[in-house]
Amino acid sequence: MYPDGRMDTTNASTYIGLSEKTLAMMRCNGSGPKFVKRGRVFYFQVDIDAWMNAQGRHTSTARAAANALRRRTRCSSPASIQTRRQGF
Repeated sequence: MYPDGRMDTTNASTYIGLSEKTLAMMRCNGSGPKFVKRGRVFYFQVDIDAWMNAQGRHTSTARAAANALRRRTRCSSPASIQTRRQGF
């Protein structure tokens, strides 16, 4: 971690407990923590902490799975994206 609280992808993935590839996929999906890209991708610890707290805490894996499914269904389907591109 840098003195200003920045972390590169390797350190951020270790801090969160996810792989670097998962963080990359989350960046593409827009579902991960906030990041900045200045030639390289950096995360700020305060943004990671805020993102982790916003995900909520669960008392069972069933509740976590239900919330994950609910978040997944909010994303647009490929058909609706194609429809928007065509202007319908």
